[in-house]
Amino acid sequence: MNALIGWIIAVLAIAIGYTVYGWPGVALAGSILVFWLLLQFTRAMRAMRAAGAAPVGHVASAVMLQARLRPGLRLIELITLTKSLGEKLADDPETYRWADPGGASVIVELRGGRLAEWRFARPDEPAQSAPEAGA
Repeated sequence: MNALIGWIIAVLAIAIGYTVYGWPGVALAGSILVFWLLLQFTRAMRAMRAAGAAPVGHVASAVMLQARLRPGLRLIELITLTKSLGEKLADDPETYRWADPGGASVIVELRGGRLAEWRFARPDEPAQSAPEAGA
C-alpha cells in the first residue's frame, strides 16, 4: 500500500473516532494505529533475525526462489522468502543476488522498493577436457 494512502486512512480513523465517540474515540483509533505499527515492526525484526543467522546472498535453492517470485514484492518479503540478506550488486536500480550451493543464482532488481524484474542464472558448464591425440 502507498504510504500516503496509509496516512490518509490513519487521519480518517482518528477523525471518525472523534466525531463518533469524542476523545475516547481518538484514544481508540490511536491505540489501533500503534498496535498496527508494532505488528509491522515485529514482522521486520523477525525477518532480520532469521536473515542475520544465514550467510549473505545464500539460499537453499535458487530454482525454488525463482518459482516463488512475483512482481511487486517488497524487500522485506524477499528477505522472508530467502531467510538471508541478498548480496548487493548495484544501487540504481537496486540489484541483489542470492545463490545456492550448486552455483545457480537469482538476480533481482527493485524499483521504488518493489521487485520489478529478476533473472535466473545457472552456473557455467565445466570445461570438458579434449581427447588426447593418438589415444
